[in-house]
Amino acid sequence: MAALISDIFSSSALLSLGLYHLICTTRNHLKSPRDYVARPYHPFPLSGSSSSSPRLKHIQLYLLILSLLVALVHQLLTSTDSDPLLKGRTPVYHFTSLQSAAVLFLFLLLSLALLLSDATSLLPLPSDLLFALASAIFFLQFSASSASASVQTSDLQAKCDSISACISAASALLCLLLACQPRLFIADVGLGASFCLQGLWVLQTGLSLYVEAFIPEGCHRLLDVANGVDGSTKCDLEESRLRAVAILDLVFVLYVLFVVVILLVIYAVVVKTVGLRRFGSYEALPMLTTADSDHVQMKSLAGTQA
Repeated sequence: MAALISDIFSSSALLSLGLYHLICTTRNHLKSPRDYVARPYHPFPLSGSSSSSPRLKHIQLYLLILSLLVALVHQLLTSTDSDPLLKGRTPVYHFTSLQSAAVLFLFLLLSLALLLSDATSLLPLPSDLLFALASAIFFLQFSASSASASVQTSDLQAKCDSISACISAASALLCLLLACQPRLFIADVGLGASFCLQGLWVLQTGLSLYVEAFIPEGCHRLLDVANGVDGSTKCDLEESRLRAVAILDLVFVLYVLFVVVILLVIYAVVVKTVGLRRFGSYEALPMLTTADSDHVQMKSLAGTQA
């Protein structure tokens, strides 16, 4: 139950972060396409008359730091579990759990650095450096998820970890693109979409592993594992395992389609709210009136006689 609650909490944090990033990115681009530059953090819009605005301005970062702290504590507690029935008969999982905890700690440090950079003058970090650091951490997350997938005793958990690793790799690539090309709007939107996709997949992972109604047919949880932690969902037959993996692949594709629909809806709503400015189209020149035309011709004749 604790693992499912942790997945729901992480999913909510990632999904809200992705939606907020998509809305702010689209809004900034539509307001000023020529001056658009990707930002690693978008302050919460507040009226300047409120005395508490400086504090509430960074509420997103405060919530992100709190979410990372909760996830870090849960991962550290999970890594100390010594029951061989829960984690298998080798201590390999302990090292992968500690690796995931280290990645979360790096994300926590990056969030704190971002807060200091935006709220104070103690650590004025440029945006390209922040994106580069985020890219490196996402790559480490990809490495941690891949390592966890390779040592899992549960086929379903291994499949979920491998898909999560692919999403982390995409996030790392997008952050690297934004560090090199900060005006690349497509990469910035893709980064927000990757947050949403990762959040949805974390939720699907928790449902597929710990909720009986969502466990694929032919797979089951071990009866001697009361907590229902990683590695406790098994598929007895190879045919059942292949079917479960295929179902997870199909669900992932559906989530990708759902995120694309969310992106289009957000773009349409923001366009209605902000308005769309087209800078790539030709604009008709103003028509000259008869009086203006005669005035131009008289000036031309006067200049010729002179």
